[in-house]
Amino acid sequence: MTKANISNNVVDGLTILDLSRVLAGPYCTQVLADHGAEVIKVESPIGDHTRYWGPPIQDGTAAYFTGLNRNKRSISLDLTTDDGKGILLKLIESADVLIENFKPGTMEKWGLGYENVLKDRFPTLVYCKISGFGETGPLGGLPGYDAVIQAMSGLMSINGEENSTPLRIGIPIVDIACGLYASVGILMALNERASSGAGQLIDISLFDTALSILHPHAANYLMSEVDPVPSGNAHPNISPYDKFPTRTCDIYLGIGNDSAFRSLCAHLKIDSVAEDPRFGSNEKRVLNKSALRSILVESMQGFDGQELADQLLRAGLAAGPVRTVREALASEQAISNGCMLEADDYRGVSTPLHMQRPTASGLKHKPPRLGEHTREVLRELGFDSQQIDQLFNDAVVKENDA
Repeated sequence: MTKANISNNVVDGLTILDLSRVLAGPYCTQVLADHGAEVIKVESPIGDHTRYWGPPIQDGTAAYFTGLNRNKRSISLDLTTDDGKGILLKLIESADVLIENFKPGTMEKWGLGYENVLKDRFPTLVYCKISGFGETGPLGGLPGYDAVIQAMSGLMSINGEENSTPLRIGIPIVDIACGLYASVGILMALNERASSGAGQLIDISLFDTALSILHPHAANYLMSEVDPVPSGNAHPNISPYDKFPTRTCDIYLGIGNDSAFRSLCAHLKIDSVAEDPRFGSNEKRVLNKSALRSILVESMQGFDGQELADQLLRAGLAAGPVRTVREALASEQAISNGCMLEADDYRGVSTPLHMQRPTASGLKHKPPRLGEHTREVLRELGFDSQQIDQLFNDAVVKENDA
């Protein structure tokens, strides 16, 4: 049985069984698939829920699904059947990693639990489980979705305009961060396995993830014991760090130190403001940010926002125009950096990792149809045509939404 090795922090020949659905797990495995991992997406007969989360939907599959599942093969498998469980066990024989995000206890109910079955049978397997709250505590084992976790973790309480009610962050930030944590955890476990020879369990929850990314608000509270509140586009610890209107468009300024503030004032021709004792340090600027904002808004009224942001950037100051998604994806920088993947009717945002010795990043497979590779994978496992046909007749497996 071939197992992945990590050499110079690059994973070669990694084989992943992806039993996860929706976002965190599929995001994790797409990151790894983009860099050469062989990912087999094991779906139930009804498929990943996100296949139908639209519009937009093209050829029966939602954009939500296609954005998370490229470079994977799909086998549709009914794990509630004995034959389905047997196929999964055969798949695990040649796998390095299994990732799932079922409700805690589901794999155990099917007789496929890590501690009581898989750990001893497959001692080198890295098993990653993602759940809403973990298995312990008053909410242990209960389901969780990104927006609900945003609400319960305090993330919504610090998002929104000043004095507004709590507001959901506009992307599923908890799921995405959890997927990234999962990919890091998997690579760490594989690295440890290279010396120990043993696999292990990685247990990660959306709730824990949400608290871990609550920065700087959690750190601020733990030092001051003052409950953070929404601050709109402004930063709670830095000023000026906010969105400002200009004659043509809004721009965002991120002025992180005193030197940058003096440089900003010079570019806006308001040098005297840099000498104002109210704004002499970042701490003072934060305490007097309303007065400072009024001055900056007034000073930028006559500027073309695009030109001003470009001039400030080239002067070493953090500034940029506020863009729409369409504008950002079509920007010269996105094109130059190769941020888009396109092939036939597929368009997606590429991996942001540009490695000197890449593991084969790019588009190898378009997001699969439900069970598209079922026959192919079964043949690789040694099943003959008659056995495969019988599995289809028994509804143990499914292919191409048929």
